[in-house]
Amino acid sequence: MLGKNPLLERRQRVIGSHSPLFYEQPLHIVRGEGVWLYDADGRRYLDVYNNVPHVGHCHPRVVDAIARQAATLNVHTRYLHDNIVNYAERLTARFDSSLSMAMFACSGSEANEIALRMARHHTGGQGIIVTDFAYHGNTEAVAELGTGFMPEARTTRRVHAFACPDSYHGPAGLGPERLADHYADSVQAAIDDFAAAGIKLAGILFCPAFANEGLLDVPAGFIEKAVARVRAAGGLYIADEVQGGFGRTGKHWWSHEWAGVVPDIVTLGKPMGNGHPISGVVASAELIEAFGAWGMYFNTFAGNPVSCAAALAVLDVIEEEQLLANAVQVGAYIASGLRQLQASHPLIGDVRDKGLFFAVELVRDHHSREPASAESAALVNAMRREGVLISAVGRHNQVLKLRPPMPFSRDNADLLLNTLDHCLGTVERQYHE
Repeated sequence: MLGKNPLLERRQRVIGSHSPLFYEQPLHIVRGEGVWLYDADGRRYLDVYNNVPHVGHCHPRVVDAIARQAATLNVHTRYLHDNIVNYAERLTARFDSSLSMAMFACSGSEANEIALRMARHHTGGQGIIVTDFAYHGNTEAVAELGTGFMPEARTTRRVHAFACPDSYHGPAGLGPERLADHYADSVQAAIDDFAAAGIKLAGILFCPAFANEGLLDVPAGFIEKAVARVRAAGGLYIADEVQGGFGRTGKHWWSHEWAGVVPDIVTLGKPMGNGHPISGVVASAELIEAFGAWGMYFNTFAGNPVSCAAALAVLDVIEEEQLLANAVQVGAYIASGLRQLQASHPLIGDVRDKGLFFAVELVRDHHSREPASAESAALVNAMRREGVLISAVGRHNQVLKLRPPMPFSRDNADLLLNTLDHCLGTVERQYHE
């Protein structure tokens, strides 16, 4: 059936058959507005997945900023320009005072690569610790961190993994403190493995929201203990805020703030320009100045006036439309609704939430917690047919991943919850009756 889609056939001829697409029946999206996407037939879909249009698809404030700056000047950063300075000042003001300088790139992959180079230069080490189901980008340098599914991660010697700090799937019978120690011991094992191999440690890199791992319920105290062990061994803590940043988790601007541990380096991307390609690295003046003196960093498109105009407009909208408060309020409403669905749908094993970020883990059995992978795929496609777009992550693709644009409303939430209720019932009847 898909082979009869002329646009799909043309796509596969020119960019290959392995370029990924969502859904059994791929969507041909032609327009976006706010929390909505529209296909070529004019059908409207509620977007509950895309966190790149952070303040809403085609927000007029961001569109206008891009258009005005593009009509005036766009050039690289070897000339002085107000936009990059204004943006760096406003951005770093949102961090701990120790994180006072920024560098810019075009993608999260590039930002993480800069962070790796900076950590390795500062420490003189090469070893990086990540989770055992990680993804931090697709350049060669960061692909070796991708223990989730990147082939380079299988052969590298300079990356070691620790067990995902997962309270839902952790060893039975351990209280929160012992569970935090259990996972911190896994980090220590990675440190020890590097030492045994004669590889000096450079640092640990993880998303503080553990988004790709399934928005984990991390044992309280784990991050503090893990980072303390890494720093004791001479390494740095790199926080990947590409998914969890800019207020996504509500209450705080950055997901690392939930644990109260200030990173040495922070990487930013996806929502930073609301779809315009800009990413960043925030660190101390000491780290950035030393790195720049050692290996001069220049990126033709990074921090250009148009990208920074878009990013400045995103900050304006987040602040003026009080989107962090919206993430807290609407996020709590959705989380409550999801837990009500959990009580009536046996497929739902666990619900995890932070602000406007949700994970709904599907299981076939609540005791064994066997992943309901086929049911998850069926549910994602059923929701798409009903006009609501979600996706799935996790080691077995059993975790529904929900992260709508930040202006998501209670009315939008009701549509999401009602549709999910209906589709869960359909899938449960299909697989379990």
